[in-house]
Amino acid sequence: MPPTEPDPGCWAKGVLPQGYRQVTDGRIRENVGFGYDDFRLGLVIEHRPGRTVTETDNLLGTALTGNVAPIHTDAHYSSTTEWGRPLVCSGVTLNIVAGMTVRSTSGLTTANLGLDDVRFENPVFVGDTLYAETEILARRPSQSRPHNGLVTCRTSGLNQDGKRVAVFTRTFLVPTDPDSARAAAHY
Repeated sequence: MPPTEPDPGCWAKGVLPQGYRQVTDGRIRENVGFGYDDFRLGLVIEHRPGRTVTETDNLLGTALTGNVAPIHTDAHYSSTTEWGRPLVCSGVTLNIVAGMTVRSTSGLTTANLGLDDVRFENPVFVGDTLYAETEILARRPSQSRPHNGLVTCRTSGLNQDGKRVAVFTRTFLVPTDPDSARAAAHY
């Protein structure tokens, strides 16, 4: 039996899969980043996929930052601590969790304006898988940049057991017209 064309389903009616927009006939593009109006107060975004932390992540992070604390890099020293093994550097944890949020929250950002109230609540070890979720706390039009809005959110990083390992508040600037920003950058 010869192969048949897949049923276009909703595509034939002009409805695209969520997270995509039509570029030309027969061509779609993934959306990156929300625009100002997409951020609703109280909205919680679960960021996926998860990210398993590797030894390379930890070693590169400590090397790039110059963090020489043996708790992150010296297995023998770490074996004598209450943890019994190296802890992943908190800067590495913060960057992995924050990075997981970019695709939706700040993919179109014009500028990060603040990172506040950073807390590390549980240890992270090599082999842990991290997930992130973001709650939108506030938004307002920018007074100095009329084509942008300020968004403030709280992001939590959770490990594979659902324990919160990190939490922080971030404020960033996003375009009020995301379609114009996407068109200008071919996004």
